[in-house]
Amino acid sequence: MSEFFETLNDDHIAFIANQPMFFVATAAADGRINLSPKGYDAFRVLGPNRVAYLDLGGSGNETHAHLVADGRITIMFNNFANPALIMRLYGTGKPVLPQDADWDELAAHFDILPGTRQIFDIVVDNVQTSCGWGVPQMELKAERGTLVKYHRQADPEVWIEKTAGRLKSIDGLPTRATDRYFGG
Repeated sequence: MSEFFETLNDDHIAFIANQPMFFVATAAADGRINLSPKGYDAFRVLGPNRVAYLDLGGSGNETHAHLVADGRITIMFNNFANPALIMRLYGTGKPVLPQDADWDELAAHFDILPGTRQIFDIVVDNVQTSCGWGVPQMELKAERGTLVKYHRQADPEVWIEKTAGRLKSIDGLPTRATDRYFGG
């Protein structure tokens, strides 16, 4: 059974704080739907209708492209322990890069990780919870350090040059590149 809420409440916020990973889904009018798993200590609740997450460079920049083109985003959390629960945050978002005016205010909420390229700032329109009874029980063994290690070891000039050349999504939608390298 699912329930809808207009804002995040204290129970929702506590649930989110205990989840080691989340999923992000976005889409533009045409093209692929993007669904990405996210880890690390990268998600923050900023208010009852506002959340943000730190985004590290990876295989693409689809979320950025989709939010610029369409704005819609869904964040999903699963409790892999007990009690079973799924939570979805429906809303609209925007990418905030280090060169943007909003960066300092958002970045203050995070420990900036190596490879950080942007923060996604999200206005939550609805919160949905559902039973999660079909989700398996699993235990977290450990975070993977590979992505952070990869970025930490990068040559800053090469990293910026590589990032600056990635200005389109896989469907050809425009993105903006960060102008800053964070090496940790």
